[in-house]
Amino acid sequence: MISDWQSALKRLTLIFLALLLAGWLIGAPALVVLVGTIVYLIYHLRQLRRLYNWLRDNQNSEPSPPPEGRGIWGFVFDGIYLLQRRERDALTHLRSIIDKAQESTGALEMAVVMISNKNGLEWWNPAASRLLGFQSPKDRNQPVTNLIREPQFIDYYGKGHFSSPLKLSSPVNPALMLEFQITSFGDGERLMLVRDISQLYRLEMMRKDFVGNVSHELRTPITVITGYLETMLDDRQSIAPRWSRPLEQMYQQSQRMENIIRDLLTLSQLETRSASKQLSAVQLQSLLREIKQDAEQVSQDKKQVFQLDCDPDIYIRGNINELYSAISNLTINAAKYTQAGGNISLNAYTTRDGLTIKVTDNGPGIEAHHIPRLTERFYRVDESRSTDTGGTGLGLAIVKHVLARHGGRLDIASKIGDGSQFSCLLPADRVLTAEQANSRSPAG
Repeated sequence: MISDWQSALKRLTLIFLALLLAGWLIGAPALVVLVGTIVYLIYHLRQLRRLYNWLRDNQNSEPSPPPEGRGIWGFVFDGIYLLQRRERDALTHLRSIIDKAQESTGALEMAVVMISNKNGLEWWNPAASRLLGFQSPKDRNQPVTNLIREPQFIDYYGKGHFSSPLKLSSPVNPALMLEFQITSFGDGERLMLVRDISQLYRLEMMRKDFVGNVSHELRTPITVITGYLETMLDDRQSIAPRWSRPLEQMYQQSQRMENIIRDLLTLSQLETRSASKQLSAVQLQSLLREIKQDAEQVSQDKKQVFQLDCDPDIYIRGNINELYSAISNLTINAAKYTQAGGNISLNAYTTRDGLTIKVTDNGPGIEAHHIPRLTERFYRVDESRSTDTGGTGLGLAIVKHVLARHGGRLDIASKIGDGSQFSCLLPADRVLTAEQANSRSPAG
């Protein structure tokens, strides 16, 4: 390009010198230079006209070969033609990628929906039409919340917190259970993936029903066995001494089985029953004081020190029985696994984000790799230790479900040798002042 440009400058210089020489010979250099300049401009205007016509004729068609040109104009024509070819090739490549992506997503059983930054539908695959009832082109650019009008979906989509998926019945077929996952990309755009989990949902419901029914059926015979064993132990004088120890062990194991069945029933109810809409205003200090007294009673032989720090003006809007069960599980667990003479504290305070209830101990602590699995059913850090303390392995699973029903979550921090801290984090809309609680006839 530099050589072409230099050649053009040299040619222009030679033309200008030739015009000056011709004008000097005829005695009118200015007139000759003016005429020569006009001719030169007319030549370039003609070339511009050719370029314009060529670009106009190639707007919507395959680019045709450029006009013939010399010097710098030949380079301009050829350069633009090369750029056009590259652009067409890039567009063809991108179009092929888009076509392949659409073909591949069209073959998926999972619904794929692209949503614009104005919440309108931009594109969806055939599975979305089958699972969600979207119709093309009628529903294009329609707000997604106008097409999926379930209040749960509208609330989920409006909050914009998509860390966990949403499970919801299909708007076109209530027999189908769908799982919605949404992620943000680009300039406020969203990609929604919807898959049919009906089979998994039915299996999960069968499992929950099985656990609930079996636990309910086992409750009566275990209660009967425990009752007879207790009666026999009360009348030890009439029993041979060699049977005393076996009966005590049988009684302890029957009580342990009864505790497991009780926790299974509690967990089953939390999983299968919807959260109660009739909530009371619970005075947190009174609730924590009662839990502290119960924990002291359970661990009175270990002479542990319990501390309570909570503002009496803090109230929670929730289910008092569920909240008691959750916090009591954390406190009694801390008492069971903390050494004799250890310290256990219950602290509650409000923050800008809501309410935090902490149960802290100075026990042996938990290794880091166990923490993510602590809320799983029957997961035990130490099998022998849990057996000795009579744990069921269901307490933290119950805590997790109770907090989820109250819009909160459980945060666990622990270090070997430094104890553990279990924090119940509840949203701000669950916290009430004393004045608000009095207008609701508080419980607790």
